[in-house]
Amino acid sequence: MKIGIPKALLYFKYYPFIETFFTELGAEIVTSQDTNKEILNLGSKYCVDEACLPVKIFHGHAASIKDSCDFLFIPRIMQINEGEFICPKFCGLPEMVMNSIPDLPICITTPIYAYSKKSIKTFAYQAGSFFTTDKRKINSAYEAALYSQNEHKCGIKSHNYKLNIALVGHPYNIYDTYINMDIVSKLNKLGIGVLTEENIQDYFIELQMNNLYKKPFWTFAKNSYGFSIFAAENRKIDGIVYISSFACGIDSVVIELIKDKLKNFPLLLLKIDEHTGEAGFDTRLEAFSDMLERRHNTDDNNISSFREHSVCIKSNI
Repeated sequence: MKIGIPKALLYFKYYPFIETFFTELGAEIVTSQDTNKEILNLGSKYCVDEACLPVKIFHGHAASIKDSCDFLFIPRIMQINEGEFICPKFCGLPEMVMNSIPDLPICITTPIYAYSKKSIKTFAYQAGSFFTTDKRKINSAYEAALYSQNEHKCGIKSHNYKLNIALVGHPYNIYDTYINMDIVSKLNKLGIGVLTEENIQDYFIELQMNNLYKKPFWTFAKNSYGFSIFAAENRKIDGIVYISSFACGIDSVVIELIKDKLKNFPLLLLKIDEHTGEAGFDTRLEAFSDMLERRHNTDDNNISSFREHSVCIKSNI
């Protein structure tokens, strides 16, 4: 049997688990193509206008493979960390897709609580029952999938660049090169290295929550805030580029919290939707690059002047 897996939303972080699990159960994996103009147009056609760009694109991916599979996997992700939640659209994603796209195959929409091995195993038994009643086989597939996910190294960390920025945002905005117009390559060409949150230990991200009156209960909000503050205050970066989907309520709050904490630290906010033009995108990145370069040179000159002044004082003494 063939199971269709849309390459959108959190697929970019958790595809090793998903694909390994269903493959071990004997299913043939059918993935959609990388995001492209055709998929975006399909998403805009079927999805409600009020949805954000990543959700529209998921609709496009689902529509593009619905006729090529016996099952369609639409993850209903409820929690990634215990006591935290993610965007409500993830919880209602199956209903959004099934009520918008006609003639879908059987949809696997089992809720996913990913905060413990026990909770993930519950998902595995329920989703695996579509393919087999043998619990030993499901358990073996679960163990193989968990191992595959643990071996997967996610994250971006550039080396040997004079300037470096933190690339911040929801994972699907960071790793879908069509959505973000291949921003990592654009920054590298401008002589700027990129660091993402996966390179910072969870402990240090959690530590930044002490700065807030109340800890965010949104996982993406907590990660974006904690990563940005830690990286900036510990001088691991020269600036922040925040990619945000238009009309994302969570991001609108987090961005203001980051600005309030870091004050005048360089931050470029890039809002994306289906109408975002690449020319304007490039212009803003180039201007931000020039600003970081001037700031870096000014800091170097100030340090040199300070050192020269210190030498003069010591000589006079």
